[in-house]
Amino acid sequence: MGPVDFEGLFTPFPLGKFILPNRFVFPPMGLEVCKNGIPGDDSAEYYARRAQGGASLVITEGAYIDHPASGDNPMLGRIRGEDSWDAWRNVATKVHREGGLCVPELWHVGLIPSGPDLLAGKGIVYRPELGQVSPSGYIAPGQKVAEGMTHAQINEVIAAYARSAAKAVELGFDGIELHGAHGYIIDQFLWKELNHRTDRYGGSPNARGQFAAEVIRACRAQLEPGMPIIMRMSFWKMADFNARLAETPQELEDLLEPLVDAGVDLFDCSQRRFWEPTFADDSDLNLAGWVKKVTGVPSCTIGSIGLDMDFLASLSADTVAPLNLERLDDLMRRFDRGDFDLVAVGRAMIAEPDWPQLVRAGAFDHLKPFATSLMADPLMAHVK
Repeated sequence: MGPVDFEGLFTPFPLGKFILPNRFVFPPMGLEVCKNGIPGDDSAEYYARRAQGGASLVITEGAYIDHPASGDNPMLGRIRGEDSWDAWRNVATKVHREGGLCVPELWHVGLIPSGPDLLAGKGIVYRPELGQVSPSGYIAPGQKVAEGMTHAQINEVIAAYARSAAKAVELGFDGIELHGAHGYIIDQFLWKELNHRTDRYGGSPNARGQFAAEVIRACRAQLEPGMPIIMRMSFWKMADFNARLAETPQELEDLLEPLVDAGVDLFDCSQRRFWEPTFADDSDLNLAGWVKKVTGVPSCTIGSIGLDMDFLASLSADTVAPLNLERLDDLMRRFDRGDFDLVAVGRAMIAEPDWPQLVRAGAFDHLKPFATSLMADPLMAHVK
C-alpha cells in the first residue's frame, strides 16, 4: 500500500473525565472462556495485552447484568454474584497496569440468546423457562412468542442496569458500555420490527428511544460525574443482517435524541464493513459518521478494519480473513474529515495485539490475517 498518514489516530481524545492517549479501542468480542461466568487471570492478561499493544480503551466482552433473565450462557461473563467480583477487579487492574482504560459491556439479551449458531436467525428458539422478557414479545420480525414487558418488569431491568453500573465502577472500571446493538434488549426497544408497544416506549422513533434513555439516566445517577457511558448500537441484528433502525437521517436523529438528552458520552457504532454507506443517498457516511452528524456526540467506528472479510463470514469453520490494507487509506480519509473520533480494531488485534504500533511504524509485513481457529483458544494470544 502507498504511504498513509496515521498520526491522527495517535492524538489524545477526551472521554468523560479521562484523556485517551490515542484513538484505538479494543471492542467487546464474546470469547466464551468465562467458566461459570467468571473471567480467569488469563482473560485479564488477554485484555491487558491489547492495552499494551496500543488500545487506549479496552471494552470487555458482554457481561450479564444483575437480572435473572439477562442471559444464561455459563461461558460468558456476568457482573452479578459476589463470586465474580474479584475476577472483574483483576481485569480492570491488569488493563490499568498497561496504561489503558477499561470498561465492561453491560448486557441483557432480552428474547435473543447468544452464540454463533444464532447468526442470521438460525436456531433462535423461545425458552420460556428462562423468564425472558422483551418490549413486545417478538423473538424475530413477525414472530411473537410471548407478551411484552409490563412497566414493573421494565423498571426491574432498568434498576438492574443501574446496580451493575455501580458495581462495575466500584470494582475499578472506568465507566460502562451499554450493549444496545445486535438485537438484544435495548436494541429490541429501538427496532420497530420488535417494538410494537403503544405506550411511551413505542410507536415513534423518539418513543422507541425512551427505554435506552431511562437506562442511561439510571446508570448516570449511580456514577460519579465524568464517568463515561458508552452506548453500543448497530443496524444489523443477530436475527437479520439487513435490518435497519432508520430509513433516513431524520429518523435516526429522532431515535437517538432521547439518548443524547440522557447524557450518553460516546456511540460505539457496530457495522459489518466500515466503508459501507448508511443511507441510500449521495453521502458515503458510514453509521458512525451519520450518528455523530445527527447527534453531535462523539462516535467510534468498527467493521472489518484491516481485513477483507466481515466478522460473520470469518466465523465459518477453518476460515482465514485475509488482510486488506488498502482500505486503511479510506479509514483515514473518513477520520481526517471528522466522521468519527475513535476506531475499534477487533479481529485484527486478536490476530496481532501490537496492530496499532505496527501500523504506526509502517511494519505492515508483520500484520497477520484473522483465523477462525484463534477463537478456539483466543486467550493464548496474550502470550505473544
